[in-house]
Order: sequence, then structure tokens, then C-alpha cells
Amino acid sequence: MSGHNKWSTIKHKKGKTDAIRGRVFTKIIKEITVAARLGGGDQTANPRLRKAVLDGKANNMPADNIARAIKKGTGELEGVSYEEITYEGYGPGGTAVLVDVTTDNRNRAITEVRMVFNKRGAKLAEPGAVAYLFSAVGQVVVAKTSMAEDDLMMVALDAGAQDVETEEDQYTVVTGFTDLWSVRDKLEAAGVAIVDFKFAKIASTTIELSGKEAESMMTLLEALEDLDDVQNVWSNFDVDAETLAAMSAD
Repeated sequence: MSGHNKWSTIKHKKGKTDAIRGRVFTKIIKEITVAARLGGGDQTANPRLRKAVLDGKANNMPADNIARAIKKGTGELEGVSYEEITYEGYGPGGTAVLVDVTTDNRNRAITEVRMVFNKRGAKLAEPGAVAYLFSAVGQVVVAKTSMAEDDLMMVALDAGAQDVETEEDQYTVVTGFTDLWSVRDKLEAAGVAIVDFKFAKIASTTIELSGKEAESMMTLLEALEDLDDVQNVWSNFDVDAETLAAMSAD
């Protein structure tokens, strides 16, 4: 399991989510706007927009807010012009970090990201320094009570998935980036209990951290995700079981 997935699990257990911090609407609005601008306002023909709208609904975003964001993206309404940027860097222990930003002010975004890196003993890197370690995929999170692992593997592979990863209390079905919706729909039709699904970036190799070094890495990721312009943070760090248990219990 990737370190980022473990970090997400710890965040959930601690209740440290974007929704609680009041930033989730802003991030989803940006994603809807950009998705509509790039792929049009028809959700059936724009998988990225369809996912963003579902995220909005799942977080109780008013339908009017969603509709306005789509229209701003397609140009039907005047709105802020966002650009997407990915910054690369190194965290504790030489770990790789990707920071996906959606912003209307490139100078503000890079200044804030650099400040977080510098304050935590990490450093930004040149474009291409670590991006090659990551691949864009789809992930479908499945409840472990849904079915036995072997049965899920057969269903998932028949649906076109690449792999099934076993985690503590769930399975993650890994798909090709463009296959996410197709696999998700086929799994649902097969009676699989889907908890979540998303587009993601996963690393080909991981670096395990422990103790203070792992804690420093988690603090770095949390600080980056707290920035308003940051949509997602990805890393190739892993964490040993003892440290993970201690962090989850805090």
C-alpha cells in the first residue's frame, strides 16, 4: 500500500479532513470549473466532471453552486480563470512529493508551496525530477465485507481492472486511468460494495520512513494539503507498522 494511502487513513481516523477545515467546497468548485473548461459541461461525455459533481453532491454542495461552477467552466458565466500546475519536491529521507495545484495566481501558489517545503526541511525540485516515478491510475475502494479477496479479484479482472490491493479494512481495485468509470460501474453491477472511487497518482517504488522522520513527512503532507490552492498531494513514502499504529492512535 502506498504511503499516501496510509496518510489518508490516518487523516480520516484523526478527523483531519478538508470538510472539517471548511475547504472542501472551494476545492470541489475549482475541480468542477476546470473539468468543465477542459472537457465540456456534459457529464456523460466528461468523466472528470462527472466525478467532481458526484464529490460535490456527496459533500452536500447545493445544486446551484454546482451548476454555476459548470457554467463558469464552459464560459456561459463569467468567472475566475484557473490553471493547473504540478510542483515536485523531496521530503524527509529522500521521499518524492508531487503537489497538484489549481490556482488563479501562480506567484501566490509557488510562494506558499515553497514556504511549506522550506519550513519543514524539505525542498522543491525542478520539473521532471520525481514525476517519472508516478503513474496516473484509477482506484475503486471496496468494503472488505463485500466479498472474499479471491472472488473480488476475479470480478475485478473480468471488469478490466489491473490489480486488487488488500489493506487493513478495505480493498483497493486499481484500474487504468481511463478505465475508472467502466470498472467502477461493472463492479457495482456485480454487487460489489463500493466505498469510494477516484483518480490517483501512485509511485512505482516506495521509501519506508519510521519514527520522527515519518512524523515529519506526515506533517509536511498535512501542511501542503492545508493550502487553499492545493488540490492533491502524492508521495512515494511508506511507513512502518509501529509508527502507523502510533500515529493512528493519537
